[in-house]
Amino acid sequence: MSVKPMDDRVLVKPIEQEEKTAAGIYLPESAKERPVHGKVVAVGPGKRLENGQRAKPSVKKGDTVVYGKYAGSEVEIKGDEHLILRESELLGIVE
Repeated sequence: MSVKPMDDRVLVKPIEQEEKTAAGIYLPESAKERPVHGKVVAVGPGKRLENGQRAKPSVKKGDTVVYGKYAGSEVEIKGDEHLILRESELLGIVE
C-alpha cells in the first residue's frame, strides 16, 4: 500500500529520539516524548489557489522537517507509524 497526499498535505515518517541520553542513561518508554522531527516520504501537488492554479510545495521528498508536538494525523503504513500534516503545520526544514 502506498499513500499519495492530497493538496498541501505531506506524509512524514517520524524520527524517534535516542533511547539513551548523552550521559549513557537509558530512557524508559514512559519518559520518551513524541517525536517532533521526521523525514518527508511524499508530498501532495500543492494547495489550490483562488485562480485555480496550485502553489508549489516548499518541501520535497527526503527533506528532514520539524513540526509541532501534536500536529498531524497518525497513520500506519506497512507496519510503520507515519504522520500526515498540512504544509502549514510544518515549522521548518532541517539543513
